[in-house]
Formats: sequence, structure tokens, C-alpha cells
Amino acid sequence: MTAIEPIGTSTVLPGKPPFTVDGLLRFPDDGNRYELFNGSLLVSPAPLLMHQRAIRRLERILDEAAPPTLEPLSAVNVKVSEEDVFIPDLVVVPTADVEANERMVAPATILLAAEVVSPCTKVRDRFVKTAVYAEAGIPAYWRIEPEALYVYTLDEGSYAGPEVYKAGEIARLSVPYEVAFDPGALVRPRGA
Repeated sequence: MTAIEPIGTSTVLPGKPPFTVDGLLRFPDDGNRYELFNGSLLVSPAPLLMHQRAIRRLERILDEAAPPTLEPLSAVNVKVSEEDVFIPDLVVVPTADVEANERMVAPATILLAAEVVSPCTKVRDRFVKTAVYAEAGIPAYWRIEPEALYVYTLDEGSYAGPEVYKAGEIARLSVPYEVAFDPGALVRPRGA
């Protein structure tokens, strides 16, 4: 059977810039990640496979170490303002927030935001999100790159650090709770 791909099709998004949270909620569920920064649309394709491996493993590590009142989740909508919505790769939130089952999470309830840096998101993850998450008051931000884990801790409205944990060494962390792991294990092949 032959498959014919459509030619010249595109996704038509509702509204026009500057975009708002209300407009964002009317966007199609087309596999892209739509985020807002100052009303501007940031679009990312589905994450690369290695990126997905790292997030899945980090979520498992955090889930096993989490107290019953906290829960790690991937790909949560974080509403910073009416024109700023981000989707961190992983967050840690109170279990009560999960039970509330809302479409958007307020930054005030997030204890950790984590991003795995990809080729198409490296500027956003290294600079934009670091500044935005600090300004929003998120106590900890972890940036995961292939060779290391970069840990930022909120200190008087901005992030101190980062503390750097290289692949092969154990990161012993206390925020959002006690956890220890080798950042290299997030991307290492199974059994290696």
C-alpha cells in the first residue's frame, strides 16, 4: 500500500500575537509543544529519543525518592502570567495539586523545574528559562546536558550557581528533597 503525504498543508493556529493563555488553550493538539514568552509563541517538536530517556529516568529516580506529599511529573503547563506559559520537561509539585487536576500549574506550587537541553532548545533552557523560573520564584531549577547536571537554587529572587555534577559522579541533593544519582545514568544505554 502506498502512502501519499499531503503537500502544502500547515497547521492554522487561532488568534494572533501577542498570544495569551486563553488563546493557547484553543491551539490544536498536534504533537508540538506550544509555550508563550511575553506573548510570543515558542514551538518545539516532540523531544528526541535520548531526551525522552533522560526525562523518564529522572522522573523514576525522583518518584522513588519522593515523600508521599510530593510528586514528579513530566510536561506540565506552568502559567507564569497571562502571556507566559512554559512546559518544563519535569516538575515536582505537591500531590494535592495533582489531585486538583488543573490544566495549568502556578509557579508558586512548583518545588523543582527541570529541563533536558536539546539542540533546538539550548538557548531557551540555558538562559530564558533560567531567568523566568527564578523570577517566578521556583526554588530549584535543574538543567540536564549530556555531560552534566547543572543545579540552580533560588537565592533572594535569582538563582545562585549553578552547582555542576559531571557524569560519573554522584549528585547528592536536598531540594526538593533528599535524592542522589549519577547524572550520566540519565542518558547511558541500558546495561552500560
